[in-house]
Amino acid sequence: MIDSHCHLDHQQLFENIDDILKRSKEVGIQKLLTICTTFESFNRIKLLVKKDEIIYGTYGIHPHEAKNDKITSDMIISVIKKNEKIIGIGETGLDFFYNHSDKDDQIKSFEEHIKASLELDIPLIIHSRNAELETLEIFNKYKDKKLKILMHCFTGSLKFAESLLSLGAYFSASGIITFKNSLELQKTFKFIPLDKLLIETDSPYLAPVPNRGKQNEPSFVKYTAEKLAEIKQTSNLEIVKNTTTNFNNLFN
Repeated sequence: MIDSHCHLDHQQLFENIDDILKRSKEVGIQKLLTICTTFESFNRIKLLVKKDEIIYGTYGIHPHEAKNDKITSDMIISVIKKNEKIIGIGETGLDFFYNHSDKDDQIKSFEEHIKASLELDIPLIIHSRNAELETLEIFNKYKDKKLKILMHCFTGSLKFAESLLSLGAYFSASGIITFKNSLELQKTFKFIPLDKLLIETDSPYLAPVPNRGKQNEPSFVKYTAEKLAEIKQTSNLEIVKNTTTNFNNLFN
């Protein structure tokens, strides 16, 4: 299995990384992708990717932080060229639910990440909340450029998923698909083709059932894989095989 999105830089995970790695390997995790959200978080990510061969990282600024951490495509390109285990850009995107950063700041930051992704030909890790139309408007400006898009912790509508599939996007299922009130989301994941799916924890957040309410960690991704197998009416082995292959194909 591969946990395609976790935040190992968060203090509660960072301080217990040896135990977390041990439990991850015990359940069969081959890779962990730890996600950058701020300039400060990247300082820990640089240490983490050297900690163990299964840990990879990304570089980028979360839309919540767009007003504080101003980033440019040149900055992103420069950092990633110097770090061979930094394999993705983000997380970036738009969050018009919380609006912790001004919409214009979020959009400008998002576009800088897109420019870097095109230059480097590596995937964008996308956060999108209450911004389906705006996200599609921006992506459609680049629809002929073959962007590599990964919709992290996807909770969007079926219509949004259909539009994103036409752009070649991949979708990552989080522990949310295990929640009792996520029936519409489960229908959407049933619709999304198996060759476009990944799994993630978004740890330390969003622990899946049966650990809902606890601090999440990468080893819990097995529960999301099991639920996705149930939704797709296939075997757990098939889900693990496909989501692993999809990650490796997307991240080359």
